[in-house]
Amino acid sequence: MTAASRAWALAGALCGLVFAADQAAKAAVEANLVLGEKVAVLGPLELTLTHNRGIAFGLAGGGGVALILLAAVALAVIAYLFAANATKPGMWIAIGLLTGGALGNLVDRVRADAVTDYIDVASWPAFNLADVAISGGVVLLLLLYLRDAEPKADDG
Repeated sequence: MTAASRAWALAGALCGLVFAADQAAKAAVEANLVLGEKVAVLGPLELTLTHNRGIAFGLAGGGGVALILLAAVALAVIAYLFAANATKPGMWIAIGLLTGGALGNLVDRVRADAVTDYIDVASWPAFNLADVAISGGVVLLLLLYLRDAEPKADDG
């Protein structure tokens, strides 16, 4: 197995894991909470059931088909980035997180025209596991590119 095919396999496995965990958590919340209900978990952390028709944290609400198309374009860009950099150390993790999260929220949009959010932390809009994976993937992707952009010391 080449390094690139191994990276694709690892990214695919992580994507599948994130997607499955996200969908399972959303199903559990939908089955056990009513819309707007809040359940205290620990400190400022609560579980709630909300439906988000916008993008992250409710921005651009009511986007419908436009948001589905935007997500599809974002997934294509992610695939392009990975195809060009599959063997970059850590890239498979960033791409697996991003793709799994994006697919989790995309399935919600296609199925219900809204994303199920359930993690509620004081003073922050509700979000879900897919959002956490997307955010983590973006941060890791930025760190990977910033690391490569650092000037190298001359061996002189």
